[in-house]
Amino acid sequence: MKRIKPDYYARTQWKRRMAAWMSTALLAASLTGFAGEAEAAQPHSSYWYPNTLLEWSPSKDKDARFNRGTVKLEDERIQGSKVNGNAKEEVKVLSIASMYPSTSGAPSQGSEKFHTYTFSNWQYIDKLVMWGGSAGEGLIVPPSSDVIDAAHKNGVPVFGTVFLPQTEHGGKIQWLHDLLKQREDGSFPVADKLIEVATYYGFDGWFINQETQGGTPEDAAKMAEFLTYLQQNQAPGMEVIWYDSMIEEGPVKWQGALTDKNEMFFQQGNQRVSDNMFLDFRWQFKDEKNGQYDYITPFLNSPAKAAELGRSPYDLYAGIDVEAKGYEGRFNWPVLFPDGKKATTSLGIYRPDWAYNSSETHEEYMNKEQIFWVGPGMNPANTSQPAGTDPLAWRGIAHDVVAKTVLTDSEFVTHFNTGNGHLFAVDGKVMRSRDWSNRSLQDILPTWRWIAETNGQGEALKPGFDFGKSYYGGSSLQVAGAVSKGSSTHLKLYKANIPVEATTEVSLVYADNAKDAKVKIGLAFSDAPDRYEFFEPGKWTATGANQDWKQGSVKLNKYKGRTITGISLQFESAADQADYRANIGRLAVTQVNDKAKKPHAVTDLKVTENDFRDGIYGDARLSWEAPKQNEDVLYYQVYRVHPDGKYELMGMTGNTVYYVPEMKRSLKEEATKMVVIPVNRHYQQGKAASASFDWPEYPKPTAAFKADKTLIAPGETVQFTDLSSEVTESWSWSFPGGQPASSTDQHPKVTYPEEGTYEVTLTAKNSVGEDRIQKKLITVTREAENGVGNLALGKSASASSFVNEKEAPPFAVDGNAATKWCAVGDGPHWLTVDLGAEHKVSEFVIKHAEAGGEPAAFNTRAFSIQVSSDGKEWKDAVSVKDNTQGISSHAIELTSARYVRLQIEKATQGGDTAARIYDVEVLGLK
Repeated sequence: MKRIKPDYYARTQWKRRMAAWMSTALLAASLTGFAGEAEAAQPHSSYWYPNTLLEWSPSKDKDARFNRGTVKLEDERIQGSKVNGNAKEEVKVLSIASMYPSTSGAPSQGSEKFHTYTFSNWQYIDKLVMWGGSAGEGLIVPPSSDVIDAAHKNGVPVFGTVFLPQTEHGGKIQWLHDLLKQREDGSFPVADKLIEVATYYGFDGWFINQETQGGTPEDAAKMAEFLTYLQQNQAPGMEVIWYDSMIEEGPVKWQGALTDKNEMFFQQGNQRVSDNMFLDFRWQFKDEKNGQYDYITPFLNSPAKAAELGRSPYDLYAGIDVEAKGYEGRFNWPVLFPDGKKATTSLGIYRPDWAYNSSETHEEYMNKEQIFWVGPGMNPANTSQPAGTDPLAWRGIAHDVVAKTVLTDSEFVTHFNTGNGHLFAVDGKVMRSRDWSNRSLQDILPTWRWIAETNGQGEALKPGFDFGKSYYGGSSLQVAGAVSKGSSTHLKLYKANIPVEATTEVSLVYADNAKDAKVKIGLAFSDAPDRYEFFEPGKWTATGANQDWKQGSVKLNKYKGRTITGISLQFESAADQADYRANIGRLAVTQVNDKAKKPHAVTDLKVTENDFRDGIYGDARLSWEAPKQNEDVLYYQVYRVHPDGKYELMGMTGNTVYYVPEMKRSLKEEATKMVVIPVNRHYQQGKAASASFDWPEYPKPTAAFKADKTLIAPGETVQFTDLSSEVTESWSWSFPGGQPASSTDQHPKVTYPEEGTYEVTLTAKNSVGEDRIQKKLITVTREAENGVGNLALGKSASASSFVNEKEAPPFAVDGNAATKWCAVGDGPHWLTVDLGAEHKVSEFVIKHAEAGGEPAAFNTRAFSIQVSSDGKEWKDAVSVKDNTQGISSHAIELTSARYVRLQIEKATQGGDTAARIYDVEVLGLK
């Protein structure tokens, strides 16, 4: 892996132009798109509108350093020989994937979640576009730092998105004009900023998707000029990808081919306008019966059109849309990949993240991912399907595309770490026992998943990733199944092009549950690529915290001058065993005489920012300088030291800044020490450096509670739930008129036998002090015997705005969780419900975005609920500042009202300003 040196960006031409751009003003916190506007210190990936991008600069964005990629693009990526005879060597693949659930709220350096979109089939794609952008969040989205790192490590250039949406999705033609605005000298200020962003963050260019209706011929000409300006001014190695949408007359009219109408955005004479074009999905279709449309013919003519312009047909990517159905759809493979001929164009895939988005569990996701990229047979070497199979059915990308590899250097180390886990181990010792994900830490994973062959009786062992046992990181490679005496499983893993030197050695760390089994390293060489030779270390040494791993190595000096083209493992046993398991914790090719130096300590380590919550939770932003001796540091480990001296791994990064997510205070500690340890390319630790932060004074409790209902009939029971701050150590409740009349339980149940209105008092206590809250909350009336109903159902509703007639206010009170009211634009937004007459109201239930199947990031964050008798004078009934739930319930003291208004102050968890409300229930007496 090639790490970017700290002064990498300073050596670009952009550095010399920087002074002219540094006068831009700090983006006001009130503007959406500012990456540093979140309440906590968690850094997030950036997103902007054209005008807000102009106000951004890395020197004034406190999150900017966290969003920089640290891995230089691996440029020695090869195709090599193919294992599947159907695959076409000339074809390239462009993936357009949403790497996060929403544009806003994307953490810069991973998260505390395990089940995330840790894409790893990099071997099948040549370019990745990080899809994002929306009318309510921002239109310009750079790739996050972890995506940059993972892509670059695998030799894949990664691109940000400029998305101008259709008007029915909130698009505004003014945004197009803002993008194309020019200075008097003809330069484009937004284009300059796009170049600045890509250079600073370290990614490879931009995907431009202009789909807003209303463009003119002048707009089209200006867009082509804008693209040309990017071509002429961007840093070396950057590229522009154009989406087939706008045509020369200005309107959006998707062609599905390279035609006279869109060629101006691809090539003009000798001037390259865009490096690639993503052809719209309609290239697959032709009306054979009525002859009303034919997109296939112009698509088939596209290679000739490209040649006429002096371009390769493989600069064109024929798009397939898998967002909704994934591999369950039908695709015109015969047109794109004709049998016995070269591919018509390259392949573009829109939203392969379907495999993740449609899965409930990580296991389901990984299974779908395997079928998507390799095919239903889950063997990249054999993707053939039974006779009679629909030719338009899914057959796996491996069927038509030759996998590529970056294993071309003299060294290679993998721990089979997928970039997420339930734990994190360091050299066989678990240093973290909580969920995590960070794509920056993903290893180079096997090229072939999976080719497992047996040369004896029985089935081959089944390979896969094991998240329960790891030698380094959060996972390992596991093979499992029955083994028989005299039989073996050959697991082909990596395509490679590694030259063997006199000092080359291969090594392995593994653990298994058998005494009579052997694990051998298999190598294929370029002079006989289909024949593997197997190597077994002469000595195995116990390693790991519990000495439960074995490590061994083999020198390859006898093979000097040959080239490794394949790496595999062979498993064999001298005895039958029904439940054999082996975990591979490390597989490496290294040089015996090339001992990586252990790094010196980092310098100037400091805690730059803390946020504290409830006095017992706190996070931290750390920064440091790389070791002054300029060693080749691969990663930095970040540890928290607990009061008992135990080290807990908080995360790893290749950057010199790191955000430590919220930590819980331990044993009323007054200060917490953070430690940073550099790690070299052989994963050896260097010297540690430390810095500490102080906790605030230990707090007394804050009392709070809720009731499951506040309006009941005599004899009914109310469940009270304590919501006091976590430092509470004891509870004292008072329930005059209730049974019991008092309680010291944390969550008591109380029955009210008589009609009346009753107070509830809670005193929360700890060793520091106490807090008391009293509410006149419970109404007991025989009227409730007739039932408490949803008074808002089907009633008249109005709102500040709505997107279209399908997302209008009445859909928030129709009782259907599949429909919604949606309002875009700047808030605050409001929704008013007329109950038709004055009613006694006791509770509100709001169903936010997640209740309708949307990401939790779109749940309403801050809102209030107001009531009124006349629709003019309003009184606050509920105020919420930090909701995260998909369904929120709000019981109140019985109140008379005819009108209820939901006032939304912060529409989502991030920067999206669109309100999404699937249902509003107003509960009260019918």
